[in-house]
Amino acid sequence: MIGRRIDLHAHSTASDGSLTPPELIRYAADKKLSAMALTDHDCVDGLDEAVAEGERLGIEVIPAVELSADHPDGTMHILGFFVDRRHEGFCGRLRRLQEARRERNPKIIQNLQSLGLNLTYDEVVAASGGGQVGRPHFAKVLVQKGYVSSMQEAFERYLKKGAPGYVEKFRFSPQDAIAAIHEAGGVAVLAHPFTLYKDNSVPLDPLLEGLSQAGLDGIEVIYSTYSGEQTRYYRERAEKYNLLPSGGSDFHGAHKPGIDLGVGQGRLEVPYELLEPLRKKAQGYKVSVHAG
Repeated sequence: MIGRRIDLHAHSTASDGSLTPPELIRYAADKKLSAMALTDHDCVDGLDEAVAEGERLGIEVIPAVELSADHPDGTMHILGFFVDRRHEGFCGRLRRLQEARRERNPKIIQNLQSLGLNLTYDEVVAASGGGQVGRPHFAKVLVQKGYVSSMQEAFERYLKKGAPGYVEKFRFSPQDAIAAIHEAGGVAVLAHPFTLYKDNSVPLDPLLEGLSQAGLDGIEVIYSTYSGEQTRYYRERAEKYNLLPSGGSDFHGAHKPGIDLGVGQGRLEVPYELLEPLRKKAQGYKVSVHAG
């Protein structure tokens, strides 16, 4: 193994990262990671290339995904680790989510144009590099055209939930997202819980209790932007609800400046020891998937 650090949350050009899947794995080798999960949004299109490059370089690539789940207040994302990327039912569900993105994207263009912003969908597609088009690609074009000075400003002014360019799209319910991951033999982990509520004072316990009852397996307790207090809080919640801890940078390359693979903002460290309990849990689901 190259090292004992891992990163269980990273994106490629298959969704909204700036590195191709092979480039991402080569970068993981440069960062001396021993394992990483490719967690593209609502798709597994980059996994074959990533796994092959990982095998070539001696880095374990965990096949994974990040599903958007319906949540009325903030944003809910559920990571699925060790998913069977060729599972027919699971891939069919992902196609439904991808179709929802395709239906939404022209509406975002219409909203932005109605605000007097001169951009076209072809420009956004070009910014995606041929991968799945997402809001970061709209943000990239807004930066290129000088309407905003940064990706963050693009989201704050135009693209985040509640902003004038934002358009809702179909999402799974949290229960359906968890069930879909389990169906594919994967482990379901709640990503970055601080995005769940706009008001950070809202207690997580009622939601976590419900998600645990729905089969949630873990929670992201290590993350690029967490304070020490947040990490302790999420560890306590993991213990309280018998959830496995996970961690990752949420690396998007140039689309999320200041967040680097494996180290986040410079202090992130995800130990390899977190991976084995997740792997063991997934093995139990794979037995049930193939049984009968």
